This record gives sequence, C-alpha cells and structure tokens, in this order.
Amino acid sequence: MKFLSTQLIIFLKNKPDRRNLKLLGRFLMILLILIVSFSVIFHLLMLQEGQSYTWITGIYWTLTVMSTLGFGDITFHSDAGRLFSVVVLMSGMVFLLILFPFTFINFFYSPWMKAQEQAKVPGELPEDTRGHVILTKYGPVTEALIKNLKRFNFPYVVLVTDIVEGLRLKELGVRVMVGDMVDPKTYEKVRVKNAALVATTETDVINTNVAFTVRGISKDVPIIASCNFEASVDILHLAGCNHVLQLGETMGEFLSRRANGGDARAHVIGTFGRLQIAEALVTDSPLVGMELKDTQLRQHVGVSVVGVWERGKFNAAQPGTLISQSTVLVLAGSSEQIEMYNQTYRLPSTSDAPIVIIGGGRVGRATGKALIERGVDYRIIEKDPTRIKNKTKTILGDAADLETLQEAGINKASCVIITSHDDDVNVYLTIYCRLLRPDIQIITRSTLERNLGTMHRAGADFVMSYAAMGANIIVNLLQRNDILMVAEGLDLIKVNVPKALVGKTISGSSIRKNTSCTVIAVNKNHHMYINPDPDMVLTSGAEIILIGTVEAETLFFELYGEK
Repeated sequence: MKFLSTQLIIFLKNKPDRRNLKLLGRFLMILLILIVSFSVIFHLLMLQEGQSYTWITGIYWTLTVMSTLGFGDITFHSDAGRLFSVVVLMSGMVFLLILFPFTFINFFYSPWMKAQEQAKVPGELPEDTRGHVILTKYGPVTEALIKNLKRFNFPYVVLVTDIVEGLRLKELGVRVMVGDMVDPKTYEKVRVKNAALVATTETDVINTNVAFTVRGISKDVPIIASCNFEASVDILHLAGCNHVLQLGETMGEFLSRRANGGDARAHVIGTFGRLQIAEALVTDSPLVGMELKDTQLRQHVGVSVVGVWERGKFNAAQPGTLISQSTVLVLAGSSEQIEMYNQTYRLPSTSDAPIVIIGGGRVGRATGKALIERGVDYRIIEKDPTRIKNKTKTILGDAADLETLQEAGINKASCVIITSHDDDVNVYLTIYCRLLRPDIQIITRSTLERNLGTMHRAGADFVMSYAAMGANIIVNLLQRNDILMVAEGLDLIKVNVPKALVGKTISGSSIRKNTSCTVIAVNKNHHMYINPDPDMVLTSGAEIILIGTVEAETLFFELYGEK
C-alpha cells in the first residue's frame, strides 16, 4: 500500500499527468452517457415491437453489442431495431475497440508506468540524510570509488539526469537520484548542505557549472573535480572547487615512478604525518639476489621494508623474501631515512637508450615530463599528428608496426610504457612487446579496474589502473585521518591499541604473523615513533599505524575487534 500511495503521489504531482487523467475521465463520462442513451433507445424500440425487458437487460444488450460479443439471445424483429443495432455495433467498435484502448494506454497506463519508474529512482533524498558523498557521473573512476566507499561504510548517491539511466544503475545496485545536474533545486533535494563531499567527474565545463551551483548553496561542503585541460584548473578553483584532480598527469607520474631508469631511486607515494611510504625499484642495485634479512636496511639507513611488489601483487615482507631484478620494495621511514636510502643505494643512470612510451595523449606526455625530471630520456610513439607536442621526442606512427617500434628504440630500451586509454589495444601491445623483448620491463595503463588481471597475464610487469588511482585519491581527500590508501590494494591504518594487545611488545603481539599487517609507527605520549623497536610495549591510549592489504586489514579487525 505504501508503494502504491507513493506512485499515486508522484503521478498526481505531475501537471501533464493530471491533465491526462482529466481527459481520460471525460472520455469515460462520454462513454457512460452513450451506454445509457443506447439502453433507453433499446427499451423504446423493444416496446414498439411489443417486447419488454428490464433496465439491467438493456444495459447488458448494449454492452454485448458494443463489445461485438453479440450473444444473439436478445434480437430486434423490425428494420428500425436492426438499424439501431448496427449503429450501436459501429459505435462500440469505434469507442471500445479503438478510442478506449488508445486513450487508456496514452493517458493513463503510460503515465502510470512512468510514475512507477520514478518511484524506483527518487528525485529527493530524505531530510535526515547526512555524511554522504554526492557523485555526478557513473564511470570507471566512480565505479571504483563506490566500491571503496562501501568498504568504509560511507553512504553515497549518484546523480543522473535520465530516468532510463537511473533504472539501469538501480538494477546494478547503485544508489541513484534523478535531477538536473546544474539546477540548484537538485542539490537542495540531495541534501548537499549535509554532505561529506561532492565529487564531479564530468567534462570541465559541466564540472565548473556543478561546482558553481553547489557553492551557491553551501559554502562549506568540500568539492572535488576532475580536470582534462590545464587551462581549466584555475577556473574550477574560482568556481568553488577545493581540489582539482588532473588524473591524466597524475597517472603519468605514477607510471614514470615504476619505470626502470637504472637509478634504483625510492619515490615517496604517501605520507601519514612524519611517516613516509616510498617505493624503490632495485634493478641492478646491490640488493638484487639478497634475502630481506640479509639487507639490514633498518640497521644501515633506518628504513623498514614493509612489503614487496612482484608483477603487480603485494606481499608482506618476510625475512626470507628474495629480491629480484623486478622487485619493488615498499619502504617506511622518515624523510631523512628515505633520503639516506637514496644516497646509499641510488645508482647513476647506466642506460643511454630512451624509454619507449606508446601513446602521446595527456597520460603519455605527462609520463615523459616526469621521466625528464628524473633525468631519464624517452621517445613517444603517436599515430595522431594533432597530439604531437614535442617533435624531437615523438615518432609519428603506429606502435603495432615493427619498424616504428624499432625507430623508437625498442631493441635497446630498458622499459616500455603503454598509455593508451583503450584496454583492448593495451593488451595487444603488451603481448606484442613481450614477444619482441622477453627481457624488457613493460608497464601498462588499464582504464578499467577489472582488466588488471588480463594485463598481467598478457605479460605486463606493472599495471596501473586509472579508475583505482582516481578513486584512491578521492577517498584520501574525504577528510579521514585513520586510513590512507598508498597504492592499489595497500593501506595505511591508524588504530588505537586493541585491549587484547595492551601490555604486549610489538614482537610479542605477533601482529605480522597473525594478520600480515606490519606496525610501522606508534603514536605514544604525543610523539610518533617511526619504525619502533620490536621490544616497545604497546600501552593503553597509544595509537599504532599499520600497513597491509585490504585482506590483512580485515583479518586484523576480525582478530582484535573493530575500531
């Protein structure tokens, strides 16, 4: 009954639907008058023929003739009666078989079905809604973001302008609300004043309009917008955005950081107060071939190895973990300790061959720019002449052509970075490059998060998900101070010391053994101890900072309780 009343309210609130309902009512009234008139004439003609029937019988005869059923149990004997029967029959065919179905479907059934659809996709959120994230587009980044929001129990809603799109997303389990993206009333109905965040990932023009509209309603709600063009950054800030994300440029920096330039440098990927997390390629460094227990990095430079990446998979650090040419170390330490690592293990670039970048779009150009800042040369392969910005660093041609790849230096390059936005093309080029150079490092961009496994199977050493990267950045900007996503599938977590661990030493707690999470810092007496001594006692009221995968984090809370 509640669902039916909701549909009636939605139906009657719409002015065109109310007008259609009136038209249907008038049609039914005319039809009723016609039936009554035919019934009266039926009685008069029957009396002239000497037959007498009740009024109920008259209505019965009229309806059977008009509906073309014609049972034949009641008939006229005169020509006037038969002619009247033809008139009733023809009227019934026009009114009941043609006009009535058309009128009912167009003026009632279709609007009613539309009201049912609108009841499924609301046009307003409850007044008590608060602490939610408002999203303006459902795409790869938003899809990955929603998954993270669900993980952290953040409510959200996706704004849609089309009821059909809203129904499609509703079927996928996405919470949606229909409304005009640039109408202030939409943001009042979505309770933007009580929202935790507005994230808009539309075009730069729409993002500007959204930010300006939202800022006119709420001066305080944080607004994050994606940006495709450099010139739009200042405009978006002026429109009211707190953060403007140039995801293409950020992806380029991420890709360049993983590229083997022969320098074995550690790159900071996340900070948590004074604590820094860095990734370090070890190719050709003295660490290759050693087990972690033999490196003594903590004793020599003060950093802790909290995990390693191998072909896109993160593994917790174990004493017997073997460091290979393709290993990426995940380091934790202070800025001074990270710098000490670089001074000790950073190598001068040993290769003069430029890194090959396939794709000269925003991501490809940003990757080249980041490589130059590292002092690493590169060559971009691009088949669209309009995308070529630096002719000295770009080769015009198709990367699927062997001669083009050879001209770019694929035979001598230490690394190839594939930056196309088409995942199918990236899989093809990954397989092709692996076939040409089994020993080369291949870094591939994936637009959709679900294609990560496919890229690795194709032969990529590292795959960076555009969607996951954008989602992680937005989640980290959600004014949270207890979790930091430092990489895909890898989190820093700050928790109060659980009761079960109070009074135990870090080594005695067996946190790493039991959960695969690593304690990398302790906040105690208003002081952060980075890479604390294993014999440090965990006291009540102190905070521990852990690093681990999503699975390790879940296991930690299952064993020691929720925060």
